[in-house]
Amino acid sequence: MQVRDAIRTKRAVRQFSDQHVPDSDISAILNAGRRSQSSKNKQPWHFIVVKDRGTLEALSRLGTFAGHLAGADFAVVMISDKAGNWPDFDLGQAAAYMQLAGWELGVGSCIAAIYEPDKAKELLGVPAELILNLAISFGYPAPDFTPTKGGRRQLTDIVHYEKW
Repeated sequence: MQVRDAIRTKRAVRQFSDQHVPDSDISAILNAGRRSQSSKNKQPWHFIVVKDRGTLEALSRLGTFAGHLAGADFAVVMISDKAGNWPDFDLGQAAAYMQLAGWELGVGSCIAAIYEPDKAKELLGVPAELILNLAISFGYPAPDFTPTKGGRRQLTDIVHYEKW
């Protein structure tokens, strides 16, 4: 799959099949995140892979729109060692790379905001000084998965050259 095809066809997947993603594919997804660009090459990230069904269900209750974590084959909880603009941007880059790498392998995903980070840190044994506010669910799309037909705004509606 070409990168532009992955970008064009990638959709949020919130319902997953029971098929397990092979460890080699999980490693490829994690490696994509590790290899993503990082401001000043600080690489402020840590990733926790969660496969345990009970832990996935507990995480799914820690964000208003995180319910899809419960049905995922695995999740990647993203942690940074500093708050601020560039760590957030860097984690966003890592998340995008992992999701695109997964999509190329036929693995769907969706970002989940964690609104109760202290409970998530306790659940996962994350040190208090680290930042935890998002996770990504991963798994093969459910057999009845149908992409949302929202589309995107036209390029001419959002791009301005030189000035507004």
